[in-house]
Amino acid sequence: MPSRLVLVHGFTQTARSWDDVRALLGNGLESIALDAPGHGSAPLTATLWAAAEQLVASGGAGTYVGYSMGARLVLHAALAFPESVERLVLLGATPGIRDGRERASRRAGDDELAESILRDGVPAFVDRWLAGPLFAGLPPQASQREERLRNTPDGLTGSLRTCGTGTQDDLWPRLNELRMPVLVMAGALDTKFATIAEEMAGRIGANATLGLIPAAGHAAHLEQPHDFVRRLLDWLHAND
Repeated sequence: MPSRLVLVHGFTQTARSWDDVRALLGNGLESIALDAPGHGSAPLTATLWAAAEQLVASGGAGTYVGYSMGARLVLHAALAFPESVERLVLLGATPGIRDGRERASRRAGDDELAESILRDGVPAFVDRWLAGPLFAGLPPQASQREERLRNTPDGLTGSLRTCGTGTQDDLWPRLNELRMPVLVMAGALDTKFATIAEEMAGRIGANATLGLIPAAGHAAHLEQPHDFVRRLLDWLHAND
């Protein structure tokens, strides 16, 4: 039986965002879902590396599954604590922005988003966030808007400023350090992240499996949950 799953959500979500996926996994596979720093009940951390340490301290050893921001967090965890991350699943991930000027620009953009949360409040920000192109294919009933509203302005603002892509190190050169089995996933309609996933899988090497989910965008596990779970379970059993 594969080791238990440690599930880490994306920006503006909480641990409860995995409830439907956990229900599809059934009772035969142990799983826990964690609040990422600055979300739900989890305190903020100073850096992505500190956030990864916090997650591993809570999650223990297992197969770490992360989506979007959560994927970046579990990638950091796998590099820093490979003895705890026995298998790694990345959905809608990026290992960072390679160009320094582009990274600085993204950091400035994240600061502007943070200011908009403080200015306009969480409900207005969440509505703008969900209306963005990343979530064009996400049905309203799968948006989990009410759950996202449980987050606080300070928590989301702090998350953007400490765990945003603009503050992330360029981890592309370190992908070949990953020795555990890695499943790199993206929605096939999420062309930017599908391209990144393909390159990531190639950089990681023979222990990586690429999984593109048809008819799904960025939130592939919410748009096509049955397909996501089937592919995840098939991979887990193949790497047991």
